[in-house]
Amino acid sequence: MSVENELLNEEQQEMPQEMPQEMPQEETVNTEDQATEVVDEYKDKFVRLYAEFDNYRRRTNLEKLDLIASANGSLLKDLLPVLDDFERAIANNEQLDDVAALREGFKLIQAKFKQILLSKGLKEMEAKDQPFDADLHEAIANIPAPTEDQKGKVIDDVEKGYYLNDKVLRFAKVVVGQ
Repeated sequence: MSVENELLNEEQQEMPQEMPQEMPQEETVNTEDQATEVVDEYKDKFVRLYAEFDNYRRRTNLEKLDLIASANGSLLKDLLPVLDDFERAIANNEQLDDVAALREGFKLIQAKFKQILLSKGLKEMEAKDQPFDADLHEAIANIPAPTEDQKGKVIDDVEKGYYLNDKVLRFAKVVVGQ
């Protein structure tokens, strides 16, 4: 019998021990409570993160709107002295008979105005006698070229074009030779 007992013991040791199929009632409830707590914790984190992102999005949108609304403030502030110069010129020149002095005053105001615009990144576009480029010019008329070498070139600059920081702000309106 001892051999039989030994064989039975060996078989029992070789067989994996099976877990009981049913857990006790307390352990099942405890595990469910833990799972519910974890789910609630993740839900809370998600809701907080979503609210934080939503607040960030609203705040950045408001900042963008504020930036757009006040973007021209600096330019307008710099242009106010030119407006003041025009008002003084009109007030001082009501009784003026000397047209040359009036012309000189307006040239000074124009130079001041151009300097302010240049400081803000505005640059005039040179179009006359340049080859026509549809990316820079808007042809408003075609005329026969006065000479053979002016064919396909800009003959006249009707309205100047401008760059703002090397990007076309306004296309030059030109007359092109054919």
